[in-house]
Amino acid sequence: MSFQQGLSGLAGATKNLDVIGNNIANVATAGFKQSRAEFADVYASSLYGAGGIQVGIGTQVLNVAQQFTQGNISLTNNPLDVAINGDGFFRLNDRGAVTYSRNGQFHLDKDGYLITNTGLNVMGYTDLTLDVNNNVIGAANLGNIQIDLNDLQPQATSSMDLVLNLDAGVSLKTIAGFDPNTASTYNFSSTFTIYDSLGVDHQLTLYYLNTADTATTSTWSVYAYVNGSQLDLGAAGAPVYHDLVFDNTGTLTPATATTSNQPFAVAPAQDLAIAFDFTGTTQYAGDSGVTAVSQDGYARGRVIGVTIDENGIVNGRYTNGLTRPLQQLVLANFRNPNALVPLGNNQWAAISETGSEVLNTPGVGIAGAVQAGATEDANVDLTGELVNLIVAQRLYQANAQTIRAQDQILQTLVNLR
Repeated sequence: MSFQQGLSGLAGATKNLDVIGNNIANVATAGFKQSRAEFADVYASSLYGAGGIQVGIGTQVLNVAQQFTQGNISLTNNPLDVAINGDGFFRLNDRGAVTYSRNGQFHLDKDGYLITNTGLNVMGYTDLTLDVNNNVIGAANLGNIQIDLNDLQPQATSSMDLVLNLDAGVSLKTIAGFDPNTASTYNFSSTFTIYDSLGVDHQLTLYYLNTADTATTSTWSVYAYVNGSQLDLGAAGAPVYHDLVFDNTGTLTPATATTSNQPFAVAPAQDLAIAFDFTGTTQYAGDSGVTAVSQDGYARGRVIGVTIDENGIVNGRYTNGLTRPLQQLVLANFRNPNALVPLGNNQWAAISETGSEVLNTPGVGIAGAVQAGATEDANVDLTGELVNLIVAQRLYQANAQTIRAQDQILQTLVNLR
């Protein structure tokens, strides 16, 4: 007669209670993944194989398996909090060792590094390649994410794109009669802010005169003034103005869509030289007006905020109204994430059984997207765990009963006379 079955059952039930208790304790832990105790039966081995009437000798805990299902996403008030929606792990630098986490409760330290609430550096791509519109088209150099808190240096306006409609029904004006101070000598004007190399803003005003109409074309002459002083929009030896020529469908002819000014002094800054592009401008009946305008100059800017988009791009927001991509988060995926070793403090370590890590930026390949200003809740079903707790408690009591029954039988044998 043996107490082995009951004892192994008690040990297994205790382990199961520990796992369930740990799940319940971490219901409020962001990024926590619940575990499940998995059991196997135990049979005594024999010299020539198992017998037909062999009786098992109990149970054993075969594995405590982590369940990497998606947790709910909860919004927070911290724009640097990041939740992963899908597969992947944040890559962390733990004093030189690489660890992984699903807890995206991040903030900046005094040096501008993005860190976890335990002080570990969050890793990502530190060098971004941008196109002319400051969109990220490439990323390189894996390292610790650090936000550049220095000022954004000013940039002089060097190009300006304008789309307008110029009223086809206005009267003709003469070049000789043009006076920027007399509204009756031009048909339309528009004013914009531009910047010099020191970040000083200047007022650029463009004046439009309908100067010629033929059977097939219409010509509008454009004058430019900065702070009341005239820009020279013509080539050397040409008129200081620029002619926009429209065909009889109101479409701007490509040959007249672009021009640039001769260098204009704005001491002590560098001379201003602006390339103008009027592509898309039309001449139709109706009020003249500006449809769209963009220019590449800006004043000095100080960092006033940091945001993270769904692709993990960390953007700096500046006092001059600009937003610039700075660095980008990276997510790690594994062929066998269940083999990750829990380290505590919301971290896992990779071992050979997990397979090699696969790095992607969020939303690319097998990596999930990220959501800023949010965290991923623990994937623990509290109601289900409480039911499991009741069942585990009853299992413990039942195994204790088998030991009591064995004890009573043994007592009966001892009492035989």
